[in-house]
Amino acid sequence: MSDEAHLDPNVPGNPAYHFTIVPPGTPARAGWASRAGLVPSAGLATQCVHAGVQPDPAYGAVMPPIYQSSTFAFRDLCTNAGYDYTRSGNPTRAALEEAIALLEGGQGATCTSTGMSAIVVALNLLPRGSHLLCTVDCYGGTFRALEHARSAYGLDVTYLDLADLDAVRDAFRPETRMVWVETPSNPMLRLTDIRAVVEIARARGALVAVDNTFLSPVLQRPFEHGADLVVHSTTKYLNGHSDVVGGAVVAPPGNLAMLQRIQSMNNLLGTSQSPHDCFLVLRGLKTLLLRMRAHELGAAAVARFLEAHPAVARVHYPGLPNHPQHALACAQQRGFGGMLSFEIRDGRRDRVDHVLATLRWFTLAESLGGVESLVAHPASMTHASMTPEARRRAGITDGVIRLSIGIEDPADLIADLDRALGSLPA
Repeated sequence: MSDEAHLDPNVPGNPAYHFTIVPPGTPARAGWASRAGLVPSAGLATQCVHAGVQPDPAYGAVMPPIYQSSTFAFRDLCTNAGYDYTRSGNPTRAALEEAIALLEGGQGATCTSTGMSAIVVALNLLPRGSHLLCTVDCYGGTFRALEHARSAYGLDVTYLDLADLDAVRDAFRPETRMVWVETPSNPMLRLTDIRAVVEIARARGALVAVDNTFLSPVLQRPFEHGADLVVHSTTKYLNGHSDVVGGAVVAPPGNLAMLQRIQSMNNLLGTSQSPHDCFLVLRGLKTLLLRMRAHELGAAAVARFLEAHPAVARVHYPGLPNHPQHALACAQQRGFGGMLSFEIRDGRRDRVDHVLATLRWFTLAESLGGVESLVAHPASMTHASMTPEARRRAGITDGVIRLSIGIEDPADLIADLDRALGSLPA
């Protein structure tokens, strides 16, 4: 037998067939576990691929298994393998929580069934009788949740432009316990200076929670600016494929007590994310950096096109040099993201309807952050739950159109918009 044949694993009798089978549950070899200590200091692309992921100790699976079990066996009354009931904790969910916390630079995270349930977990940290300040053009679902908490639980809420720091200072009361920040905001892409708001809030004993859904930890890390909580709808960019819903609340670095509070609240409310959905989001994280680069590349090209189009009155995209908060975006963010909105000149409803009906590469749908491009009309879709007065206060007119730029060829998206805008009714 030749040396080559002797080494060929397909040749019967090859010594390579003689290996030891490790029983399930055997602790992982040191070579498997050694990677974990390297991930925090690795580059961002490496972190996205390897955060929260180690070969499974049972069989060496490279990808974390889906532990689709509601309950876990106890070895005796005082001993289990780290998990007892999936609402309280699950190995697949723990892997995703570790990954998100690492990417955000936090102490830890708790993953929830939807982005809305992440908001509910964060709001339930507040004591009865609290007052909260919120971004004036917050996501419609956030507005709906806050208004429900106002009527049902007595939470008092003030909506204001958080870029106006004097107004923020004036809005504080002795019972103000939290500032809810969306930066960029949905859908007007207003920015909030996180560090400045944190300075004001901290002097008054209030928490600052930042919804980082629009940018993801690739483009913005609120803990680096002093935030107390980071919230995500993982449905969006973290998952990135429009096939799962989920949320996350992340505790700040060094704050184990806050981590325990958000984990306990998630367990108490029964809002924990399912193992299968966690698996899908963890899969999406692996390409997060690559996708965010593609989203931003397309959004920048589309924003420049819209800015120059005669049928467009205004474009809201912080990556444009003439955006009023472009300098803050450059200082606070690592990029400008894939979301933008624009306003049709003479924004009559028939002209808006024409654009929405004519577009072909943009799907008319709610949500955002997937690989496919979406178009939405905030006034009648994502922000329909706002009162007309609240929408006027936020600047969300009937002429505003929101775009979530996917990872398609930007030239195709621009041609699609050019055809729709170029055929507007007079």
